[in-house]
Amino acid sequence: MKDGVNGVALGVFIFFFLLVTVMGFLAARWRRADNEHSLDEWGLGGRSFGTWITWFLLGGDLYTAYTFVAVPAAIYATGAAGFFAVPYTILVYPLIFTFLPRLWSVSHKHGYVTTSDFVRGRFGSKGLSLAVALTGILATMPYIALQLVGIQAVLDVMGVGGGENTNWFVKDLPLLIAFGVLAAYTYSSGLRAPALIAFVKDALIYIVIAVAIIYIPIKLGGFDDIFAAASEKYSKAGAGGLAPASGGQWTYATLALGSALALFMYPHSITATLSSRSREVIRRNTTILPLYSLMLGLLALLGFMAIAAGVKVQNGQLAIPQLFEDMFPDWFTGIAFAAIGIGALVPAAIMSIAAANLFTRNIYKDFIKPDATPKEETRVSKLVSLLVKVGALVFVLTMDKTVAINFQLLGGIWILQTFPALVGGLFTRWFHRWALLAGWAVGMVYGTVAAYGVASPTQKHFGGSAKEIPGIGEIGYIGMTAFVLNVVVAVVLTFVLKALKAPDGVDETRPEDYTADAGDAGVSAELPPATAGSAH
Repeated sequence: MKDGVNGVALGVFIFFFLLVTVMGFLAARWRRADNEHSLDEWGLGGRSFGTWITWFLLGGDLYTAYTFVAVPAAIYATGAAGFFAVPYTILVYPLIFTFLPRLWSVSHKHGYVTTSDFVRGRFGSKGLSLAVALTGILATMPYIALQLVGIQAVLDVMGVGGGENTNWFVKDLPLLIAFGVLAAYTYSSGLRAPALIAFVKDALIYIVIAVAIIYIPIKLGGFDDIFAAASEKYSKAGAGGLAPASGGQWTYATLALGSALALFMYPHSITATLSSRSREVIRRNTTILPLYSLMLGLLALLGFMAIAAGVKVQNGQLAIPQLFEDMFPDWFTGIAFAAIGIGALVPAAIMSIAAANLFTRNIYKDFIKPDATPKEETRVSKLVSLLVKVGALVFVLTMDKTVAINFQLLGGIWILQTFPALVGGLFTRWFHRWALLAGWAVGMVYGTVAAYGVASPTQKHFGGSAKEIPGIGEIGYIGMTAFVLNVVVAVVLTFVLKALKAPDGVDETRPEDYTADAGDAGVSAELPPATAGSAH
């Protein structure tokens, strides 16, 4: 690690940071609507984004600074097992091609802003809607915190903030400034800010990956030497070489599948989706988003390169920033660090907006002030987006970074439990609302308790996300086991409750709502719930 502050890299980093800051504030004037005081405008960008804007927004949303830092860091630490992120992003696109257009159509038709809005309208249950909203907020908070961890990793490697013995305020001041700027332009511009900044973020990331995948191997003697060095390290560590041991195959497969099922359950994924202007935009995006999976596969190889380059760090999250500083000229190191930093700002903004929308629509309006006006909803959502970011910042500044990572893994287990209500509800009204709520509760409790019992060399509790699968004896992803229990409970209780003729709630949607396009919006939303359709 180089001593002192890398002035050239810091200068380039600051240039790009100032550029996106200006863009963030100017975004308030971009595609400005007649009525800015509505969640459709502030929280969904007016539902007006076309194919390319949506593509950059979703890419900026899903491929975050945490992805940039953590995926190759996992390869650096554990070997090929860290590649699970690549197959899961391949699995996810055929999956979302089947249900995202349906969610967009029914949400556009009825003015739904969040997944909980849809669940409430579909099943006539504020309780189930509240469960989905709370899960979304809980799962999103540590995810935002990890974006700030990504920024902090870059600042640490650049030597900004001083050493461990430096006064905490001086040490964390750069992060506090970055947070303040993020909070300010998100508050003023809403979803338009990250949508505009995503263009810069993705362009920088593609440039950095393209250069890294060519330039670094040339400096290290080629991929043969890189893989040989990595294989030697894993063999000495008893990991058996590059390929994961046979005992880890269940963990690898269930983690990939569970992550694929969970990815578009996160509120920020849905927020970016609902901001698009047509059903066809969503369908196009599910076919071109796999380009990011190609980028992710190349990005993961940086973990092997860090080993071959002799990078030694106590915190694995610093491996890739340190690789960039060691291998690149200072000016290009600044570009790489800017890609990671901006890669944190874009998703953090979208995540805070998504969490704020959930609180406003499904907690504040449903339970605190049902007669809230659109203007009041927007004001509350803006304020809550600030509180969410403050909470994430406190989380980062007061807790060990490994705790933040473990809570993000726990968030993945939690958010997966909303899949039966959301995706199931998009295709069938057969499930009973109380059965779905009970299944959600069982999945949440089992997943949390099981994760609590997982220890690691540095952590007594929440030390990982894999545990023995009951009845099978193999080690697998806790989230998938919880999900299976969730579905079993929901199915069994649905049979029981239907046999008992328990009240099933009112479905305010119609079958044709799920295939409607933009030109058909707003028809059934004007009808009272009892008229707008029943179960199908």
